[in-house]
Amino acid sequence: MARSAAIFVTFCMVVIAACLGGVLYLYFKLSGAESTLIALITLTGMALYNTVSTRLRDRSDMGEQIADLSRESADLARQMAEIKRQLATVEGKADTAVNRARAAVEPLAAEIGELGNLVTQLAETVATHDAVLESRVMADTPVTDAASPPGSEQAEAPEAKANGAAVTQVKDMDRNGMVGMIREAVEASRIDTYLQPIVTLPQRKVRYYEVTSRLRTASGEQVLATAFLPHAESAGLMPKIDNLLLFRCVQVLRRLQLKNRDVGLFCNISGTTLSDPEFFPQFAEFMDANRALAPSLVFEFTQATVRGMGPMEHESLAALAERGFRFCVDHVTDLRMELRDLSERGFRFIKVPGALLLSHGGGSADIHPADLADLLARSGIELIAERIESESAVVDLLDYDVKYGQGFLFSQPRPVRPDALQGSAERTAMDARDKAGEPQGIQRQGAVA
Repeated sequence: MARSAAIFVTFCMVVIAACLGGVLYLYFKLSGAESTLIALITLTGMALYNTVSTRLRDRSDMGEQIADLSRESADLARQMAEIKRQLATVEGKADTAVNRARAAVEPLAAEIGELGNLVTQLAETVATHDAVLESRVMADTPVTDAASPPGSEQAEAPEAKANGAAVTQVKDMDRNGMVGMIREAVEASRIDTYLQPIVTLPQRKVRYYEVTSRLRTASGEQVLATAFLPHAESAGLMPKIDNLLLFRCVQVLRRLQLKNRDVGLFCNISGTTLSDPEFFPQFAEFMDANRALAPSLVFEFTQATVRGMGPMEHESLAALAERGFRFCVDHVTDLRMELRDLSERGFRFIKVPGALLLSHGGGSADIHPADLADLLARSGIELIAERIESESAVVDLLDYDVKYGQGFLFSQPRPVRPDALQGSAERTAMDARDKAGEPQGIQRQGAVA
């Protein structure tokens, strides 16, 4: 539209200049050149005037627009200041509300703390009643402590007391008699399987079970592991016992995972099994066939076994670690440990007796117990406090940031039901054979179980 107006004005100026030239030529008798020159001068003057007036008008319009923008900027600044003031008011009200809520929650937190103390007292009472009931139920179970090694009486006494069973001393049995009894029990598959839970602290939720074994004599008496395992190891019978125990661990673990896939097993393995040239290849092949259980199956070795491992044992450990299995150190007698080395070899758990932790590790510790859990966590290793027998020990261990506990306070070892082994024995054997071809030694022992 502005362009059309400019064209119209230009047309008018040309018409006016032409008319002026015509008048001068016709009425004032000027020559054509003079009339044309005057007409051009007139047209040029009108064009200059139009240009100057247009620019002045545009400048005036631009000044008005700038003034409008200034006024709008001032209004926007005032609005921003008002918003800031309102935000400051809202923040003040929020702080007041938070303070009021905190003042209201603090008494509630104190009451919850008192309720927690009451729940702890109730748990202690229930645990006491449970121990009494268990002692009455298990009062008829015979336990034979056959030639226990030095220092084992103290470790096994709480179990015998918890079972309410009479402890029969048969230390007069010579070594040949003990070995013969063990060999007979292995051949007759009278090595019974027991489970003891490993719970989370302080929730006491079962997270793992430790698999232990007991020998059952021909007369039905039970011999604790600490009594017969040293004789079995010295006689070279541990590979056969580990064979049977390993197959049963797989059976039990498959049965457990049908109900809860978050529960795992700790299985004790002898160091001689790792170095046995005949059994370990079958052992590794069987574990390869059951590699799917690796996240839930942990192999335990005593601290003495770990320290005495040679190149062959390290190679066997590496073969199991390559299949995804993890390891645990138990029967810890001191806290002198190379944590980084253990972590690199696949150890992810360390069991330390609660009494050893609470006694600050004695004078032979390189690590203070209060720092042990944190140091282990840095190496990717979990700390388990074992042999816990009192609520006061649990309270003290929580100060050491212990996440797992095991002991008679939570539960004594309980026998695996026969149907848990018989019901899944054939299925486990078939699964293993279908996956990788089950070794004959392990299959034969499983069939006996």
